[in-house]
Amino acid sequence: MAFVDYYKLLGISKEATEKEIKNAYRKLARKYHPDLNPDNREAEIKFKEINEANEVLSDPANRKKYDEYGKDWKHGEEYENAKRQQQNQSQHQTRQQYYANDAYSDFFESMFGRERSSFNQARNPKFKGQDYNAELHLNLEDVYTTKQHTLTVNGEKIRLTIPAGVENGQVIKIKGKGGLGINDGPSGDLYIKFIIENQTQFKRLGNNLYQNIDLDLYTAILGGEITVDTFNGKVKLQIEPETKNESKVKLKGKGFPIYKKEGKFGDLIITFHINIPTNISQKEKELFKELQKIKAI
Repeated sequence: MAFVDYYKLLGISKEATEKEIKNAYRKLARKYHPDLNPDNREAEIKFKEINEANEVLSDPANRKKYDEYGKDWKHGEEYENAKRQQQNQSQHQTRQQYYANDAYSDFFESMFGRERSSFNQARNPKFKGQDYNAELHLNLEDVYTTKQHTLTVNGEKIRLTIPAGVENGQVIKIKGKGGLGINDGPSGDLYIKFIIENQTQFKRLGNNLYQNIDLDLYTAILGGEITVDTFNGKVKLQIEPETKNESKVKLKGKGFPIYKKEGKFGDLIITFHINIPTNISQKEKELFKELQKIKAI
């Protein structure tokens, strides 16, 4: 189960002052700001986590709840209410014992049953169970098609159908698969964060894939046909004559699946890098010199 330690995330101790929290946040915010890390999904996720940590720790009330309840700090007020209700319970204890043990309890039950029921409900409020957080590590190939995975959470096996196109850092909620509720309250939820590793030759940004392809000088000048890899196979690509270095072509629909849109895909963007020939023969040198003379005319 994953628990985000806000203090550790900001690199500060639990005794940090407000000024130390502010300074740590500003330093990390500058480091991971999206403007300084364009097209960096991991930096974007880190920036959001840093902002979340700062919002909690820079607010004295929220920080107090976080220090006391940890990952359940958002339910702090509910727990405090439960404590107050338990404290009030003692003054009703004698009355409750009287109802339970008196020989005329059935008589009083008929007269005060509704009142006792309300009292018991107030004394034992229902609370939603604890939410669970988990991480699921996958390879990019694993989320190109819809697949089923089985997770084990607190000894329970949960079978998931993961739609194609899930992104790195994306979180999904599985309702009712968290901790059991208190006093017959609803169960908590399970939040799964996807950590997707990319060891392919493609770079993924959203639904699009990006790939660099080396192109020899002769094909770049004269044009021709080449075979390129896509994520799900090879395709033939026609190269236009006089193709420039760093020029791009788009293969529509050859990118990554769009999440929860079956049959829809992004595009594959190819950038050409023209290789200058090396170790050329004497004959090749002479031919290049002839070309140089022709261009000079």
